[in-house]
Amino acid sequence: MKKYLSKIIFTLLVAAYLICCIAVTPISEAVGSMWSLLPPIVAIGLALITKEVYSSLFIGIVSGGIIYAAASGSGFEGVYTAVVRDGIISNISDPYNVGILVFLIVLGIIVVLMNKAGGSRAYGEWATKHIKSRAGACLSTVFLGILIFVDDYFNCLTVGSVMRPVTDKYNISRSKLAYIIDSTAAPVCIIAPISSWAAAVSGTVEGVNGIRLFISTIPYNLYAILTLTMVIFISIRGLDFGSMKFHEDNARKGDIFTTRSTDYQNDDEPVHSKGKVIDLVLPVVILIIFCVIGMIYTGGFFSGEGFINAFANCDASYGLSLGSIGALIIIIGYFILRKVLKFTECMDSIAAGFKQMVPAILILTFAWTLKTMTNYLEAGAFVSGLVEQATAIHVLLPVILFLVAIGLSFATGTSWGTFGILIPIITSVFSNDLANVSNTGSIPSMVIICISACLAGAVCGDHCSPISDTTIMSSTGAQCDHVNHVSTQLPYALTVAAVCAVGYIISGMIHNVFVVLGTSLFLMITSLVAIDMIMKRKSLR
Repeated sequence: MKKYLSKIIFTLLVAAYLICCIAVTPISEAVGSMWSLLPPIVAIGLALITKEVYSSLFIGIVSGGIIYAAASGSGFEGVYTAVVRDGIISNISDPYNVGILVFLIVLGIIVVLMNKAGGSRAYGEWATKHIKSRAGACLSTVFLGILIFVDDYFNCLTVGSVMRPVTDKYNISRSKLAYIIDSTAAPVCIIAPISSWAAAVSGTVEGVNGIRLFISTIPYNLYAILTLTMVIFISIRGLDFGSMKFHEDNARKGDIFTTRSTDYQNDDEPVHSKGKVIDLVLPVVILIIFCVIGMIYTGGFFSGEGFINAFANCDASYGLSLGSIGALIIIIGYFILRKVLKFTECMDSIAAGFKQMVPAILILTFAWTLKTMTNYLEAGAFVSGLVEQATAIHVLLPVILFLVAIGLSFATGTSWGTFGILIPIITSVFSNDLANVSNTGSIPSMVIICISACLAGAVCGDHCSPISDTTIMSSTGAQCDHVNHVSTQLPYALTVAAVCAVGYIISGMIHNVFVVLGTSLFLMITSLVAIDMIMKRKSLR
């Protein structure tokens, strides 16, 4: 009975939600109503329960297509059109998405090249001599994640590729590695003024200097700051709780996967004995330099724009794909000149690298298509309507925005889409205050707090969601089963979210960053110490 309990509970909850949808709104008026959130609820719930992500996402997509077709009266043909033509095919052919896929494939090829050349093996041996503990391996991963702050996709895949040999040496579970990668991707980018995320946020508010507003939100972005605090604390203390403890206990016994997905069971590749640490470090440095150049190039840096403005205006997808392809050409030339790889071995790595990234490509394609379904059903309009009804409660507005942003980002899998929907609502609520910014020169503190709460909630929901691009990239970078990553990360993310909620309640009453941030940090560290003590007591029993 226990085996089927979770499935029974999920079925009952979905049935209850479906009954509410039918009772409140007929399916013919599903667009912009409760119906719009049903597809992601189905997909996410099925993925967490069945541990099978492909079929779960596809069922969620089809359910969205059925609801949209029923609302538009287009019948079976409408389902087929929405799912296949406007969903899967449109997302695969979308220029931005194609750029991300190109970057993903090229990085897979570079990883295979580094492995074949023996760079990963040599780096692992070097790390064993210089990194003396599990804590050191975890902290090294954290600090590398913080250093690569320009883009979350780039962060996830690069950090995973570099640190896998190190964490494997110390029997750190792939789930723990995926959590650390995920916690230093979006949470770092959302507080880094020079990043693709800063560019996205700065473009959502009209009439105000976008970069200046973004910098003002950093001290109030509690989720990002507290997540970094938590990941450093658990790295130092070795704190594990929830399902992560089970995975870490298995890793200490030698099983770093717990439930290894066949997606990442790679064939053993011949490794060159001449490989040195430089054969991993130099390709990564080349990749970073070329990707940064690619991003600022798309932002107009070489046409006279300043460095910061170039980042603010960059096309991250095109820039990353452009830079990674340029880096790949240089890296292949380097390995051939070093005589650690032959030309034919380099060419064989292209197919092998593509093969490694097929799981991520499939999940990303399905996740993008599911987002298309929620867009068709106008989930954003439905949620924004709920938020507008709550704006009268100004004191509780930050925590309300935080919680709503979590729900919307979790359901749709997009943090950018979430703050793109909610920030215009915030600016409309405070339109009179913002109108005076040009005269006074200062942005009202409540505006900054509310936008910060929105950004923090968007990152939190994105962090928890199985259909989030960044979550998928973190699983890919760590070569960790995707559902394992999501299920082990949830307790950590929700712990931080609970503390953030208290912080945003305080921020609505006291507009003082030192009080809000100081209190939140104190609560976070106190909570972690308490959890650490509880887990140690349990281990002694």
